[in-house]
Amino acid sequence: MPDRALYTPHHPRWLRHRVSTWWWLGRWSYFAFILRELSSIFIAWFVVFLLLLVRAIGAGDMAYRQFLDWSGRPLVLVVNVVTLLFVLLHAVTWFNLAPKAMVVHVGSKRLPGALIAIANYGAWVVVTGGIAWLLLGGTNG
Repeated sequence: MPDRALYTPHHPRWLRHRVSTWWWLGRWSYFAFILRELSSIFIAWFVVFLLLLVRAIGAGDMAYRQFLDWSGRPLVLVVNVVTLLFVLLHAVTWFNLAPKAMVVHVGSKRLPGALIAIANYGAWVVVTGGIAWLLLGGTNG
């Protein structure tokens, strides 16, 4: 058997710059992006916490009191405060993104993005005010 030339295909070296693990700290927009992505974990916690609350309410007075005792622990309170901050960040970044995500036309004219954002914030204030009114005893008289 004659010697065959060993064939090795040519593979060029790719130009890959090393990227630091902390690349997202280099710019505010990158950092905000990572925070928004991280907020999804806290949104998931908020959903789980709310489901646990609903289950405790459905299980009766004793289960509800146990849930309140558990949710009053310092660690749970800290996690819930951090969750509130991330939920607010998530909401604000979404409302700021909404004008880019939806194009609204009235007749043949496009609504300005600022008007869409203001409408979102306005709806948020109205709904929050309604909930606060109900929770603070607005139906008592």
